[in-house]
Amino acid sequence: MADMSSIGTPEQLRDPNYTPALHKAVPLGIQHILAMFVSNVTPAIIIAGAAGFGFGSNSPDFPELIYMIQMAMFFAGVATLLQTVTIGPVGAKLPIVQGTSFAFLPVMIPLVAGKGVDAMAVLFSGVIIGGFFHAALGLFIGKIRFALPPLVTGLVVLMIGLALVKVGIQYAAGGVPAIGTEEYGSLKNWSVAGVVVVVTLGLKFFARGLLSVSAVLLGLIAGYVVAMLLGMVSFGNVGNAAVLRVPGFLHFGFEFSVAAVIGFCLMAFISAIETVGDVSGITKGGAGREATDAEISGATYADGLGSAIAGFFGSLPNTSFSQNVGLIAMTGVMSRHVVTIGALFLIVCGLVPKVGAVISTIPIEVLGGGVIVMFGMVCAAGVSMLADVHWNRRNMVIFAVSLSLGLGLQLEPGALQHLPDTARVLLTSGLLPAAFLAIGLNLLLPEDLDNEPLEISGGMSGHND
Repeated sequence: MADMSSIGTPEQLRDPNYTPALHKAVPLGIQHILAMFVSNVTPAIIIAGAAGFGFGSNSPDFPELIYMIQMAMFFAGVATLLQTVTIGPVGAKLPIVQGTSFAFLPVMIPLVAGKGVDAMAVLFSGVIIGGFFHAALGLFIGKIRFALPPLVTGLVVLMIGLALVKVGIQYAAGGVPAIGTEEYGSLKNWSVAGVVVVVTLGLKFFARGLLSVSAVLLGLIAGYVVAMLLGMVSFGNVGNAAVLRVPGFLHFGFEFSVAAVIGFCLMAFISAIETVGDVSGITKGGAGREATDAEISGATYADGLGSAIAGFFGSLPNTSFSQNVGLIAMTGVMSRHVVTIGALFLIVCGLVPKVGAVISTIPIEVLGGGVIVMFGMVCAAGVSMLADVHWNRRNMVIFAVSLSLGLGLQLEPGALQHLPDTARVLLTSGLLPAAFLAIGLNLLLPEDLDNEPLEISGGMSGHND
């Protein structure tokens, strides 16, 4: 990690408009990209895997997987520029790094599960319309924060992580296509995934600076090397990938879906609140102040508009990345121009299919090791938010009922087999019913329950009545 005193004075480092010398700004910008790179491209790989296309060197849809990886990089860069450079009221003029959102995965997976590349047209109708709805939230985002206390937001983040941990285990064991084969869950597969987990944890807890910040990326590289030594890596498609490819308008088409639009619009509320938290974290950690209303509104506009633009070209919705908020707090460098440099690097990578082709050579078992850590951290972030909750009877009931219903529907989707397709897709995500039940109960249940003593039945209270 660079000596911060050599980059600027304390006043300059807290100023979003300050530009460090180029030879110092470039490494700081690349550092932001290293912190978010793996998390940014992973959702595209997960959605392609859930839909069942693009995997295997002989897959006819392999170029579509590469394209989705490209667009994840390209439009993360574009959305980041909206935040740092801004266009009118769009953007916060803060060092906010945008990337592909994990939060939408529990809604997206049921929409495409097993339906192949043709399902992407339905998916992107939700991304585009939901993105514009998300941008519109910037008009009144500050006025709805009262309805989303830590009890609700913590539950939602926890549910996102719980909805995704199954994906990490499946990938580490060999991927969905391998389920039912002798290779699935083999010692070789788990050993490769285990290397990723061990190296990631080792660097995260025993290294400092850039090594710690890039722990997941370096863990994946370590697992990749082991997989290569075991003959699990093929570079056959890298040579066939084009040198340059520009985004294609409506690349996957557009097919309106009520379930997709409702799901993405509802999830926009959750993503918007996440962005509000990230903006507040940046201003507090980097400048020691509260975020202004203009910054919060601008960030929300950019969140939604960036997602809508990405959807038109075949990229998944974007949101602010929390890991980069922590990086700003660690370095103390608030310069938005540093993040702009990182955004330009992402855009260049997104125009080169060979970069996406190299990423696609990562064995699914290696990615599984990284995903186990990443999704576990999502769960942990939710638990951390719930630690701020006053656990009285009222809040326990809200949490218990919401979690039980949401997680139960997710684990047993067949219980809703008689519902119309739209309702079934939305409810079996688990996340949406849990979130909106928690919001509704939090608004409806009387506050005077707060003073009632907490009682936990079933022999768990530690005493006899």
